[in-house]
Amino acid sequence: SIKMDLLHSNGVLIIQHLQRDYRAYQDFLNFMSHVGDPRNIFSIYFPLWFQLNQVVGTKMIWVAVIGDWFNLIFKWILFGHRPYWWVQETMIYPNQSSPCLEQFPITCETGPGSPSGHAMGSSCIWYVMVTAALSYTVRWKDKSAVTLHRLTWSFLWSIFWIIQISVCISRVFIATHFPHQVILGVFAGILVAEAFEHTPAIQTASLRMYIKTNLFLFIFALGFYLVLKLLDIDLLWSVPKAKKWCANPDWINIDTTPFAGLVRNLGALSGLGLGINSEMFITSCKGKNSCKISFRVLCIAASLATLQLYNVIKIPTHTEYLFYVLSFCKSAAMPLTVVALVPYCVHLLMRTTEKKLN
Repeated sequence: SIKMDLLHSNGVLIIQHLQRDYRAYQDFLNFMSHVGDPRNIFSIYFPLWFQLNQVVGTKMIWVAVIGDWFNLIFKWILFGHRPYWWVQETMIYPNQSSPCLEQFPITCETGPGSPSGHAMGSSCIWYVMVTAALSYTVRWKDKSAVTLHRLTWSFLWSIFWIIQISVCISRVFIATHFPHQVILGVFAGILVAEAFEHTPAIQTASLRMYIKTNLFLFIFALGFYLVLKLLDIDLLWSVPKAKKWCANPDWINIDTTPFAGLVRNLGALSGLGLGINSEMFITSCKGKNSCKISFRVLCIAASLATLQLYNVIKIPTHTEYLFYVLSFCKSAAMPLTVVALVPYCVHLLMRTTEKKLN
């Protein structure tokens, strides 16, 4: 439509302005794009928060998975173009003089562009973290504590918006999103996170509930894809465009395809369900050691170190279906490690040490 073309062309002008005038901040903006990467939720934010507060950690995974699932459905419905290929195919520029947008190794996302998954994932997770931190200070009653709470409130929400704005600018700078796509992503993420503030049932969910949720998310997404495919609507239309217009074929990554994100999130939710409902979790995280600061610190350190080893493992991409299966297994292993395996090993280590001292 004419209005959408006008919105896109104005977005291209903003991208050109950023790439021209903010060149000195390129490394910082690329870093902020990595900060907004939804995969950091499982490898950094979750292991930290789960050991500090299991309620917040559990909510974090649910928010991340459901938020990313909604992001996938919205992408399929909205059919949003990405700047780096839109400028090559649009007919609104006269005499074939399309603007030149610089690309980077993290530019060539293969899924549709609206809403931004990075912006949505970043806003929903940071919303959970900020509200969790503020829940500790809101209980303070005396006047000095109330003043401190207000200052903390202002400081944390300022940090929240600084991070979201930085992530949004970074995604626009690398020409992988238009400005309206990152704005939509931020507010969609906040809505998902706020919805889970009023969903306490996830804290007591059984393994059966986790399995049912996973099946629903998978069947709905797959069914939606197949129905539209029968109607001759290809929901993977963005993948060939990405391959065609990416400046460097090596920058195309199967991990950015729509189904890769779906499989990754289903794996993470499965791993969380298995971990929380395991005997290892009950023995370690519900036992007497769980209240000790030393236990939590050791769990955090061991979890972060182990998950970095997982990141070293490269899943083969030559066979797409094998990639999805291995990606599911790897994603399930990460929360399972944080929730059950690492705490149980730390628990055994501390118990052995205590026996030796006695």
